[in-house]
Amino acid sequence: MPSSCLLNHPARTFAIQAHADQRYGDHPYVVHLDAVAALVEPYGEMAVTVAYLHDTVEDTAVSLAQVEQAFGAAVATCVAVLTDAAGATRAERKSKTYAKMAQLTGEVELALLVKVADRLANVRACVQDGRTALWSVYQSEHAVFKAAAYRFGQCDTLWLALDGLLSDPAAALH
Repeated sequence: MPSSCLLNHPARTFAIQAHADQRYGDHPYVVHLDAVAALVEPYGEMAVTVAYLHDTVEDTAVSLAQVEQAFGAAVATCVAVLTDAAGATRAERKSKTYAKMAQLTGEVELALLVKVADRLANVRACVQDGRTALWSVYQSEHAVFKAAAYRFGQCDTLWLALDGLLSDPAAALH
């Protein structure tokens, strides 16, 4: 259950409306958004805002312009980084997106913090729900993902948790 600060967060309300009836596995989509927001809550208000909005442009009819109008240019820039590039396959989309992430410097690196929290929440959900095929996809992408998104000292505890879940399939999925 998210903290009361998260439950009343304006970006949460915006994201719930945007994702409407979308599902995250067997759960309402907000379950995933709450998990990501809870992971980044120690890193501040802007991280929480971006966490709630990270999938809105990619997975809903919401535009970057709408995100910017509601939450500002800095948040919209981070959401743009987290929105997968166009591509015919997952491999093509992720390759382009990871290349974009690898070039980030400065304040926009906040998007990388949210991305590792998103990936950790996804992998935890795979483990919890026994979704071995998707877990395997994340495991196969991990080295390239980490090379693009890891920044020393940014959120090492999140990376340690993610690395641990992806390094031992027997422990993670049983």
